[in-house]
Amino acid sequence: MRQDAELALPGALIGVVAGTMAGGLTLLAGQSSGWAAISALTLALPLGLLGAGYGVLLGHGLFKPGLFTPAGLYWLAGFPLARLFQEAVTGLVVFGQVSLPGGTAGFLAYQAMVSLGFAIGFVWLHERLMPHWLMRLRERNPQARELFAAYVEHAEALWHAKERRRARKGVR
Repeated sequence: MRQDAELALPGALIGVVAGTMAGGLTLLAGQSSGWAAISALTLALPLGLLGAGYGVLLGHGLFKPGLFTPAGLYWLAGFPLARLFQEAVTGLVVFGQVSLPGGTAGFLAYQAMVSLGFAIGFVWLHERLMPHWLMRLRERNPQARELFAAYVEHAEALWHAKERRRARKGVR
C-alpha cells in the first residue's frame, strides 16, 4: 500500500494543482471568492484522485512510459467525470441546483473533447516529474525500481532511434 501511495504522489499533485487553478480562473472570471474556493476544491479532489490512480496504474504496468494512447483514454473517461462532479457539487452549493450547459450529454461530450488537451498537459508534466521521483524511491520501493527501469529503457530506445536517424543523414 505504501509503495502504491508513493507512486501515486506525482500524479495526485499534478491533479490537485490543476484543479486548484480552476479556482483562480473562477476569480478571474469575476466570481466570488467562496465560489472560487468551492470550484477549486471540487475539481482538485477528483483530478487529484485520478492523477494518483494514473501513477498506481503506471506502477503496475498497465500504462507504459512514453505511450500517450492509454493515458489519453484514461483521461477521456476521467476528466469529464471530474468536471461533472465539479459542476454538480458547485452548482448545489452555490445555487442550490445543478444546471449543466448543453444538458448532461452535451456537457460530457464537450468535456471529453477538452480532456485530450488536459491529458497532453498531464502526461507531459508527469513524464518530467516521475523519473526524478522514482530515483529517490528506487532503493526502498521495488515497484519504483521496476518503473524507473522502464523509463530508462524508453529513454535509451529514443536515444538509439535518434542516433540511427542522425547516422542515416550523415550528421555527426
